[in-house]
Amino acid sequence: MPTESEQTYRNHVRWYPLFHFVVVPLLLIFFIYQLVRLGQEPSLDRGMLAILALAVILVNFASRLQALKAQDRVIRLEERLRYRQVLPSDLAARANDLAPGKMISLRFASDGELAELVQLVLDRKLSKAKEIKTAIREWRADHLRV
Repeated sequence: MPTESEQTYRNHVRWYPLFHFVVVPLLLIFFIYQLVRLGQEPSLDRGMLAILALAVILVNFASRLQALKAQDRVIRLEERLRYRQVLPSDLAARANDLAPGKMISLRFASDGELAELVQLVLDRKLSKAKEIKTAIREWRADHLRV
């Protein structure tokens, strides 16, 4: 059984408490409140506040998605460098063309099992992120995610 600090498929999801458990709920409460107030007292001002609340929610999610997209680009670069170091050159060259989601899923694989898993992905025996991650036997933790 893994210790708390060990990362596995079951506990690898990254929750950012300030975002997920404070900011998002507060913004949703504010938006719902504005919709209720708009229903109680329909006016242009109330409508504008409801639109503003929705815009803040959308900006919040957009900023999160942009951070995740930047992180994915860095992961792809890291993995391509790792492929050069760990995999045979022909397999590394083919692995560089993997779809970003597959490459990102493979980052959790240990160096010892990476070649086997890359080959399974290239042979289309593993195609979904969940399939790739659950096929990993020796998890390589990533605690620095956004």
